[in-house]
Amino acid sequence: MNVSEITSDRRPVGYWIKQLHVAVERSIDNLLAKEGLTRRHWQVMNIIARQPRTVADLDAELSPFLSAEQPSLRPLVDELRGRGWLTGDEPLAFTGPGVRAHADMQDKVTATRARVTEGISAEEYRVIIDVLSRMAANLGG
Repeated sequence: MNVSEITSDRRPVGYWIKQLHVAVERSIDNLLAKEGLTRRHWQVMNIIARQPRTVADLDAELSPFLSAEQPSLRPLVDELRGRGWLTGDEPLAFTGPGVRAHADMQDKVTATRARVTEGISAEEYRVIIDVLSRMAANLGG
């Protein structure tokens, strides 16, 4: 049986990839919104958790997400400072409450992401990743 015969009575892989992407994004966005955070806040927090950074460093690392409406992450940094989570000086680092807030959110995000693989064995997951990576490579990705 070839792939076209399989997909004739089922939705194609692109449909399921998009459905999964939307569901994961929505779940994470809803979780962050409950904490008054956005995806960009979370990205800033994760970068700073790895190593203290300046606002310029953050802007450079997250430049694909910046726009004319949001040319810098400084307003988000200021919000996180306002919560008492970041130091006032650069390079930016977490305060004690910031470390705890990041760890708490990391636990929640990890639990949310774990829901994606409920009922899927480690071997099935390895196969999924292998197949998707080969499909991407087939298209030059």
